[in-house]
Amino acid sequence: MKIILCGIGAKFLHTTLSVHVLQQYAAKQYGICSEIAEFTINQHEDFILSELYRLSPELLGFSCYIWNYGMVCRLIPSLKKILPGVKIFVGGPEVSYQPEDALHETGADFVLSGEGEEPFSQLCLALLNQSGLKTVPSLCRIENGILVRNPAAAPLDLAKLPFAYQDLSKFENRILYYEAQRGCPFGCRYCLSSIDRGVRFQPLDKVKTELQHFLDAKVSQVKFVDRTFNTNVSFSMEIWRYLAEHDNGITNFHFELEAELLTEEQLVFLAKMRPGLFQFEIGVQSANPDTLQAVNRKTDLSRLAEIVKRLRQPRNIHLHLDLIAGLPLENYESFGRSFDTVYRMEPDQLQLGFLKLLKGSGLRQDAGLYGIHYRNEPPYEVLCTDVLPFSDLLRLKDVEEQLERYGNSGRFSASVAYLVGLSDRPFTFYEKFSAWYRAEGLHLTPHTKLDQYEILYRYGCTLPGCEPKILGFKMRYDLFSHENCKNLPNWLPALDAPANRDLRRRFFSNPEYIARYLPEYIGLDPKLIEKTAHLDFFPFHPLNGGQPCACLFNYRRRNPLGFASVQFLNLFERNLTVDATDSASSDTICTDW
Repeated sequence: MKIILCGIGAKFLHTTLSVHVLQQYAAKQYGICSEIAEFTINQHEDFILSELYRLSPELLGFSCYIWNYGMVCRLIPSLKKILPGVKIFVGGPEVSYQPEDALHETGADFVLSGEGEEPFSQLCLALLNQSGLKTVPSLCRIENGILVRNPAAAPLDLAKLPFAYQDLSKFENRILYYEAQRGCPFGCRYCLSSIDRGVRFQPLDKVKTELQHFLDAKVSQVKFVDRTFNTNVSFSMEIWRYLAEHDNGITNFHFELEAELLTEEQLVFLAKMRPGLFQFEIGVQSANPDTLQAVNRKTDLSRLAEIVKRLRQPRNIHLHLDLIAGLPLENYESFGRSFDTVYRMEPDQLQLGFLKLLKGSGLRQDAGLYGIHYRNEPPYEVLCTDVLPFSDLLRLKDVEEQLERYGNSGRFSASVAYLVGLSDRPFTFYEKFSAWYRAEGLHLTPHTKLDQYEILYRYGCTLPGCEPKILGFKMRYDLFSHENCKNLPNWLPALDAPANRDLRRRFFSNPEYIARYLPEYIGLDPKLIEKTAHLDFFPFHPLNGGQPCACLFNYRRRNPLGFASVQFLNLFERNLTVDATDSASSDTICTDW
């Protein structure tokens, strides 16, 4: 019997972990052979249909999530017509909690609810041996118009969980997902993890061995899918310690955390990590205590803020904090206050998400209590609540768009920090900026990267207290932090007097300076170095407003997000003056070289 497991990801970059685990579990435990077919939702359905047809499966399974469920529902009826003998099953969170609906919506023969490793294997054995389906755990099907549900499978012993990446060459240039534990101890009512409150762990020795595969292969990023990685202090600490001791200088590990569970020992330890080794995602969701209580989430905001501050201080861990708009009892004004609370914690990214009423979640069951209306189709996103009308939700959508473009991209850090400082609060800046952006009709056409800088500059110049040249130099710093741009817009200020240009040439021609500041460029022709690195001059420190300085941008040394390494060089040579027509002042620019 030819068995195909189909994963349809949101992007090519993403790996469908589930299908690889199912395949290897069945092979290792029962000797069952199956193949994997991976696609993305960005590919044409006709292409996916034709590829699956050419594979000619006798048993075909789809891993279903909110991002691919609509496509699966459209593919299966066509597959049934062109492959009349195929048996099709669906599994995953999108079909596990309302299996009867899933059978009707997809046209599949079977639903495998919950954990799929053992149910998938037993389904294969039942079909191979023609032994009937009654013993297949977690199997749901329609018989004579009636839903038949077999007893659920026992929770999997995670010691038997296979490592999905035996051959890492198959996953080149993709994000790799890893699971060290299953379950969550918390009962947040918007989350499916609250249904299974127990937490199970893989054996630590097994986890370390598997993580070493990633380290040896020097993969770029591994994302732990564990819902609350640090729920067990000793388990999380042991893994972090192992990764720190075996750090290869390249691989980044992403974890979802409950910040308030971090201990003093862990905070001290984490402060010593290599920059870029770890990346943390922390769900705050709301700063409204009534909202947090309504969704059964206990948060000590003052302790959370202190923990985030401690994590931020060494500047070695990328911090990603989450908010959810549309939660119960939170109106537009309240969400703005939540936004300000989290923004002032200064995360590297503030993700503004919108409530999704997931199948099986407690909040979906209680939607009527809070007047929550949501889309009928995946991802079941909120349309309005009894305190947040659709008009206010649209305003938040506009705020989210500008936050993603100008706040979370990291490409405008110095500029946005300056402009937010001119506003009475962070939310006001994004609120008014997004309203201006729409009023100018800028939402109607696409914009280049340079266009985006000019748009922000135009808006910033409308703000009371904004000094255009200060904003311009901050934008200049932001621009060169991201890329060595050669064709600069004419509105961007510069300190580019002949003496400055001569200083730049002398710097790149001096082997001592190259060895000290740019060791990656040793031995290269100075003209080539000047083309691939950049030295720029500022009448003030572009981040803190201090004394004039030079900024050396090294594009061969970038952080995990792709931004150039920047060195700020003290200036104290006596004979170099700034051309006042090019700068914000006529201060003397001096240098230590």
